[in-house]
Amino acid sequence: MKKLVVSSVLLLTLFSIIRAEEIVYKVGDSVPDFKLPYATKDSVASEELTPASLKGTRYLLAFYPADWSGGCTKEVCTFRDSFSDLQKLDIEIIAVSGDYVYSHFEWAKHHNLPFKLAGDHTREFGQKMGVYMPEHGMHKRSVFVVGKDGKFEYIDFEYSVKDDKDFEALKAALAKK
Repeated sequence: MKKLVVSSVLLLTLFSIIRAEEIVYKVGDSVPDFKLPYATKDSVASEELTPASLKGTRYLLAFYPADWSGGCTKEVCTFRDSFSDLQKLDIEIIAVSGDYVYSHFEWAKHHNLPFKLAGDHTREFGQKMGVYMPEHGMHKRSVFVVGKDGKFEYIDFEYSVKDDKDFEALKAALAKK
C-alpha cells in the first residue's frame, strides 16, 4: 500500500510539472484572465487591471524579475526613453513583476516611468502565462503584445536586455499592425 501511495504522489507531481510546462501561448491565442493591482509614478491605483478593463486597447505585457535590479531598470528605462515612439505605434505599456505596488510606485517615481507597473505578488498570472520561475521566486523576462481583440500579436519568452536586438524586434513587430 505504501508503494502505491508513493507512486501515486510521484505521478501526480510529474503530471503537474508536465502540465505547467504545457502553458505555452502562441500568437493568436487569447490572453488569459487576470486581475492585477498597479501603480504609476503618480499613485497606487484603486482599481485593478483586467482584460475587460483593457478591452479595445493594444497593450504590451512586459514581465520582469524585480524592481530596483540592474537589468530590470535597463528594461523599463528603455521603454521610458522610447515611450513617445511606442505610443505612436498604438501601444500601452504594462510592466509586470511580483513586487508589491508600493515598490512599483517608488520605483516609477525614481525613474520617472510614464506607464503602469502591475503587481503579481501571488505569481498567479505569471504561472498562467508560463513565465514564473518557482526555483527563483520571480518572473522570467518576457514580452507579450496583446491586440485590441484580446489575442496575442507577438510573444518573446526569451526577451533580453543584453543588447538592443530584442527591443528592436519588438518595435518592428509593433510597427506591423
